[in-house]
Amino acid sequence: MSIYSYASAGFDGTIISIEVDVRRGIPGIDIVGLPDIAVKEARERIRIAVKRSGFEFPRDRLLINMAPAGVRKEGASYDLPIAVEIMISSSQIPSPEKNIMVLGELMLNGEIRAVKGVLSAVASGILHNIDTFILPQSNVYEASVLNEGIIYGIKHLKELPLIIHQIFSGEKPDFSEGSDIAHKSSKNDNLDYSDLMGQPILRRSMEICAAGMHNLLLFGPPGSGKTMASLRLPGILPDLNGEEALEVTRIWSQAGKLPDDVAMITERPFRMPHHSASKEGMVGGGSEILPGEVSLAHKGVLFLDETPEFGSSLLQGMREPLENGKISIARAGNSYWYPADFQLVMAANPCPCGNLGKESSACVCSLNDIHRYWKKIGGALLDRIDMRVPVKPVDPTYLLTGESESSEKIKRRVEAAVVLQEERFAGESFSRNARIPAGAVKKYCRLDEETRTLFTETVSKLSLSSRACHSVLKISRTISDLYGCEDIERDHFLEAVYYRRYGDRDIFWNEM
Repeated sequence: MSIYSYASAGFDGTIISIEVDVRRGIPGIDIVGLPDIAVKEARERIRIAVKRSGFEFPRDRLLINMAPAGVRKEGASYDLPIAVEIMISSSQIPSPEKNIMVLGELMLNGEIRAVKGVLSAVASGILHNIDTFILPQSNVYEASVLNEGIIYGIKHLKELPLIIHQIFSGEKPDFSEGSDIAHKSSKNDNLDYSDLMGQPILRRSMEICAAGMHNLLLFGPPGSGKTMASLRLPGILPDLNGEEALEVTRIWSQAGKLPDDVAMITERPFRMPHHSASKEGMVGGGSEILPGEVSLAHKGVLFLDETPEFGSSLLQGMREPLENGKISIARAGNSYWYPADFQLVMAANPCPCGNLGKESSACVCSLNDIHRYWKKIGGALLDRIDMRVPVKPVDPTYLLTGESESSEKIKRRVEAAVVLQEERFAGESFSRNARIPAGAVKKYCRLDEETRTLFTETVSKLSLSSRACHSVLKISRTISDLYGCEDIERDHFLEAVYYRRYGDRDIFWNEM
């Protein structure tokens, strides 16, 4: 029998073995195995918590080993497993006849506080043939969404002997109380597209973007509706399927972002970081190797408002996850990774002053100013953006008299298109049009003879790169799915070209 814990650095994390040696000597506790300050401070927390819970703390020299020694141990989640192993080693509780994973932070009065990363810990434990878990009561329903393993919740250290007895006797824990939140959704009150008056091209581009999971750039003067449309995008996105929901929930759990009353995230995340965010905050890392915004947006949307205001190196750091669907973090000889398959939506003014293309307003920016402004985004990142849509302010009279389609109606069309994609790509490693790899574009984006000739002429006229050509075909495929068509038709292709032709050259400067 062994007591195990979990280090949550990286998506997979590491199973940590807890060992305690009790020997004669000056009373004290030595912790080895690359512990951080929080783990070293556990010596005093555990000592007081054990005494105040009615147990005896050994008056001997204790050596606590946390293996593997090369993995840094961080945080207070090791308090409870160390306390359990100390009490077993001092014969105050019997040693269970099976491997057990234990997580929890101790208060001085013996109460157990919730910790982050529990869902990942349970998933990793099951992969390593650990089927019994002792977790803080507040984390039980989060861990139960896997429907695997035997999970015992603990509120206070004094409950430990009873739990060990239950493990010995094979008594299963009772989840009847509060089981209704075991699979509770992260449902939020989303804004509705019925609030967005006019802007038919903008609304259409958001629908295509949602249906095919395409990356999108909106540019136009301030107040034209870029941010307003982007904030309503979650309202038309399809819900996560079971596998996607589990991945997203694991990431949010490891980051400590999972709400207290939510055990499973079922809606696609929408992240909107401020332009002052650090690189570690965006792509992940830091002292604890936590997931960043690109991973918190996994299977959802990462929205960058006023994109040129973000640091250039930060923006270029997104090229890897956009290309590979994950982010790799190297630290001191170790390499960690997190999933980061997100949909990037960017919004920007057309120029530094924001007046380019705005009627009755004069743009004071020189051509060089405009080029420097857009250079912050960089051609390499911009080439990975499938759709680039110019946005102009809506006519003020339409704001009072116009009517707009609701998000519910748009979502129904998006969901129908997503179903077609899932059926088409069944058995593939991808399920959305924007994720079709280069080698499969020809197979899934078929053109008739007339459209193929038009495609060749358009590519030559606009000098599109190979990636841009594939983007046009993928967008065309999504438009066809929204119409329920098996093959890409001429009109679908021409509409797709409109969404891709801006940004590679100075076309839009003359048209804005």
